[in-house]
Amino acid sequence: MIDTAKLLDDVEFAKAMLENELSNTDIVFALRNLLRMKYYPVAIKFFFSNDELEDFKKTAQYKTATHPFTMCQYVAASRQRGDILLATKDTTGCTNAKYVFGWKELDDGEVKSHVKYSKDWDQAKRFVDTKTRLPDGLLAYATAPLHKAPYEPDVIHGMSDVLQAYHLGNDWCAEFDTHPFRSQITMNSSVCHGVVECYVAQKPNITPMCSSSYTAGKTEQGEINWIWPGSQLKPTVKWMLERTVRDGGVSFPRTGETYPGFDICKLCPWLTWTTPKK
Repeated sequence: MIDTAKLLDDVEFAKAMLENELSNTDIVFALRNLLRMKYYPVAIKFFFSNDELEDFKKTAQYKTATHPFTMCQYVAASRQRGDILLATKDTTGCTNAKYVFGWKELDDGEVKSHVKYSKDWDQAKRFVDTKTRLPDGLLAYATAPLHKAPYEPDVIHGMSDVLQAYHLGNDWCAEFDTHPFRSQITMNSSVCHGVVECYVAQKPNITPMCSSSYTAGKTEQGEINWIWPGSQLKPTVKWMLERTVRDGGVSFPRTGETYPGFDICKLCPWLTWTTPKK
């Protein structure tokens, strides 16, 4: 059990977190306490095995949809309500998600939904055809807040402001010794294609909302998506904690600040405070 007094100081908090192996609950706590993230990260599980799916149904306390919803709405309910949800082909109402999940083939309806972004029909068709799709045989998928997920997540989806996501992306680069961090945008499928691409490529992504996820996914405050492979968020957060201990705070470029991005006009030497002499 972490001494709650240590939570009042970011460095002590980070040290306490690093004393033991990080759990999913610790990861959520660190993101909310240090990066000030508002929402729960969502653990996403793809079920390709019937035995695994049946085991989930027997053991998990989950909910199902009363009628088809978009994948964005499933993720939103887990992110903001804390629900553990199970979705199937019949309870997923978004054709863009069905296409990238392998639950439907490329047809005129899918092309038509992209024409509004494209120069013409042929370009829209070519663009849709470039999207990454899951392997054949998806039976269902589950969404849950990371700290409540009754499974090891395949992908973790989060929403935050741009600077919080920027911190997370930089920490991934440092931890995995990879640079630059490459973001990917696809038409009409920021969340659904984002998680599919992350699952297949095993690389994280930071990407803006598509128009559908903006309207259907409860993103009223201009948030951005960050999408991480399930096995890569813990090392990313662990380095964030280590960096906090090293620098005295989570913010950069100014080290020692406790709020992400706090720099007051790019290190202006005039806007400073000092402790008065007694």
